[in-house]
Amino acid sequence: MCRHLAYLGPPVTLSALLLEPTHSLYEQSWSPQDMRGGGSVNADGFGVGWYVDHQLVRYRRDVPIWTDDNLPGLLGTIRSGAVLAAVRNGTDRMPHTEAAVAPFVHGNWLFSHNGRVPGWPESLVKLSEQLPVTDLLTMDAPLDSTNVFALIRNRMLTQSPEEAVSAVVREVEAVAPGSRLNLLMTDGERVIATAWTHSLHVKQTGDSTTVSSEPFGDGEWTAVPDRSLLVATATAVHISPMEGRE
Repeated sequence: MCRHLAYLGPPVTLSALLLEPTHSLYEQSWSPQDMRGGGSVNADGFGVGWYVDHQLVRYRRDVPIWTDDNLPGLLGTIRSGAVLAAVRNGTDRMPHTEAAVAPFVHGNWLFSHNGRVPGWPESLVKLSEQLPVTDLLTMDAPLDSTNVFALIRNRMLTQSPEEAVSAVVREVEAVAPGSRLNLLMTDGERVIATAWTHSLHVKQTGDSTTVSSEPFGDGEWTAVPDRSLLVATATAVHISPMEGRE
């Protein structure tokens, strides 16, 4: 399974967030501590999305993060108060290209999926019939992750983002039992995340919120209970159970 994180708060260098802390996302790429049987390393690419004056910027590669010699210098010069990043452990039968690496983008939203949908694509055929054909034809890559993101975006036409995320997770679990659906989204102002059969932690410092697959760096982290929905801003975190949520 992949590892990912999101940050909202005072601007920091991307290096201070992703590379420098103890057990950083960089380190989690080769030494994750809680993959729960979903692989051993995250060497199939990495991606970072951030916002500058409310404008979204994204950088992705289809190589292990530790092989990009330009990355430390690049991330050390960029500051942002809203970031989403991921390192990838690819799933068999799915592409291993740059287009298959999170974060994925739609409008001003960044999206990442840590997990897998068993039996994809067949298991999501019925759910996907509700999607406009254009949405399916314009997915970044043919993946369970991009399929789930397309379902969420379609739901967001009539529901709030957090309602859309919660509904899609329950629907996917219903047709593909045993799915691992740790989802992470941000529009630069809020973070929406799910803990669904995989690890997720949150750290709130008063003026910043960090959500991560695994704790890193200093500070007090709280484990998000399984099957929970997290909605956060830089200054507040709300966690609610998803089972039975309508």
